[in-house]
Amino acid sequence: MRYPAPQINTPSRVVVAAFLAVIAAGTALLSLPVAVAEGREASWVSALFTATSAVCVTGLAVHDTAAHWTVFGEVVILTLIQVGGFGIMSLASILALIVSGKLGLRARLNAQAETKTLGPGDVRQVIAGVAKVTLTVEAVTAVVLTARFVIGYGEPLGRAAYYGVFHAVSAFTNAGFALWPDSMMRFVGDVWICLPVVLAVVAGGLGFPVYAVLRKDWRRPSRWSLHAKMTLGMTAVLLFGGALIIMILEWNNPETFGPLAPGLRILAGFFHSAMTRSGGLNSVDTSQMHENSWLVSDVLMFIGAGSASTGGGIKVTTFALLGYVILAELRGEPDVTAGRRRISEQLQRQALTIALVSVAAVVVGTLVMMMLTPFALDRVLFEVVSAFGTVGLSTGITADVGAAGHLVLTTLMFIGRLGPVTLGAALALHVQTRRFRYPEERPLVG
Repeated sequence: MRYPAPQINTPSRVVVAAFLAVIAAGTALLSLPVAVAEGREASWVSALFTATSAVCVTGLAVHDTAAHWTVFGEVVILTLIQVGGFGIMSLASILALIVSGKLGLRARLNAQAETKTLGPGDVRQVIAGVAKVTLTVEAVTAVVLTARFVIGYGEPLGRAAYYGVFHAVSAFTNAGFALWPDSMMRFVGDVWICLPVVLAVVAGGLGFPVYAVLRKDWRRPSRWSLHAKMTLGMTAVLLFGGALIIMILEWNNPETFGPLAPGLRILAGFFHSAMTRSGGLNSVDTSQMHENSWLVSDVLMFIGAGSASTGGGIKVTTFALLGYVILAELRGEPDVTAGRRRISEQLQRQALTIALVSVAAVVVGTLVMMMLTPFALDRVLFEVVSAFGTVGLSTGITADVGAAGHLVLTTLMFIGRLGPVTLGAALALHVQTRRFRYPEERPLVG
């Protein structure tokens, strides 16, 4: 008896359908009159844009969050942010389990070693672990921010707690939403605000598989999985390297770092570098940064954060794997190795596919936005990469790209949030065996 072949991409479809349902619900709630401040109105496009930006933890905004939305609207946005951030970490980690269950025994054991799970059925354990990490980091960050708002700025405890919770959730989920029209610019010199936000953003960008490894063997780095080593290593390199380059480029810019004391310039540099990991908040006016700083930010935003994290981009492990592929080819080595481990050809192709498809999405999105808006290439490219990387930083053109432009950015946010995750899972699951191989031929390259 013949049975129909299973639909191996069903898990990816479930993830996409779930996020579409949450976005639809958020759009409906934000379209209600009770969600919009008196004297303002929200079109379905702006409601859809805001809901997508919140669920996809991006942070791009058509309207000033505090001025345009009521407390009800802000709570809806906060809820969408939390659902989106928690959901992407949980679903991405669960997809790793599903992938491990669909592969062969050796590949399954390797995948389980990377995620430190007991088996494909440990869904409850994964969700509980993600919840613990999420609530712990958000609670600690909220307490520190609340105390600072009360002590340093004289805010009433209730309002301070509301600000603390909102921005703690926004930071850990890498959402990029703030309750001030200048984002975090008024706190550019406040270490007790900027540093907790940076740490929360970095923590959210590591991903649950890394926390699972650290929980068991944090004292013995030699026993960490390759995934954890690559994620932590690349995060450190991009964070400190990006901060150094941004500081060099913006050190004397009178519109950004120039007026700050040297110590605060360093703080602002680290803040901006961390936000390009997918954080989306800004402590200086991004629209006044030099064009070369925008280009550096584009690269950092495109790479993004860790796999199964709240951050976006193609992910640091994808970028690192491509680097190892290039290094092996330059050395003429037959195998691609990293940390005394051989990288499978299948994984190399997956990384290459994700990177090139992402490049295509950015190029097409930029071309369409150039056709729809009057803005220059550098600003449009920054906006497109920020949307695709679910970052939320902007050069100030988000509100002025028109309804068609908002729909394009909405599509990019959705693709950028779920594209790398679902594409990676679909490629891993869609493994086929062939009983024959074609003759080999070597066309010229280069």
